[in-house]
Amino acid sequence: MILLPWPSRALSPNHRAHWSGIARAKKKARTDAALLARDAKVKPGTVLHLIFCPPDNRRRDLDNAFASMKAALDGLADAWGVNDREFRLSMEWGEVCPGGRVIVEVRG
Repeated sequence: MILLPWPSRALSPNHRAHWSGIARAKKKARTDAALLARDAKVKPGTVLHLIFCPPDNRRRDLDNAFASMKAALDGLADAWGVNDREFRLSMEWGEVCPGGRVIVEVRG
């Protein structure tokens, strides 16, 4: 299991920000995910189950939450030396937690 931080608002497909802010957020998400994947010492798997634990009770939709995770998934693929198109994904909402996080369960 890998605990990733809640995706930056700049990574949401609905957020309009300057390209440089988006680029910084993508780089940070990718780097953080790669480091956390290495530190977790989790074997690479092809099936990833994402549990989105939002920071508050605001209404969100799962497809935008997933789209915000693209850079982080690229970071996981970087850490494991695999192509991210090999991932099979499933996802769900988890409980609200302070600051928010995304739990990545690696299966198979």
